[in-house]
Amino acid sequence: MSRWLTAEEQRAWRGLLRMTSQLNARMNRQLQDAYGVSLADYDVLVVLSEAPTGRLRVFEIADALAWEQSRVSHQLARMQRRGLVTREECRTDARGAFVVLTEVGRAAIERAAPAHVETVRQLVFDGLSRDQVATLTAVTSHVLERLHATQPAR
Repeated sequence: MSRWLTAEEQRAWRGLLRMTSQLNARMNRQLQDAYGVSLADYDVLVVLSEAPTGRLRVFEIADALAWEQSRVSHQLARMQRRGLVTREECRTDARGAFVVLTEVGRAAIERAAPAHVETVRQLVFDGLSRDQVATLTAVTSHVLERLHATQPAR
């Protein structure tokens, strides 16, 4: 038997979906218009730029972004064609390769990051109190923990 959402839960759920969809669309437009990178490009560039050597295996990028491996592969192919990343052989695993942040990719993230962070600040955090930020952090952490705990084995 289904446990239907209450009216309040339904409003919260639909609001969460609308909010994330609209935030993603707005940030994607801002990044595309101003810097010529998509939000997906930006997400990958962030992960690579935060890696100590600017290089990661494809599965590491997939894990960091919680994306399917096929999505990562398609995204990386698009980024590689534009010179944002390159691939290098993995000497310890002939089947694997590293994805490496190029100078073009590093320059793109360095140009886009300040404005992107300011957009996030203006759209989200400037409108929240410290208590609301703490609550948002607690809620997202709790839901992510539940997702992780109930994730089927691969």
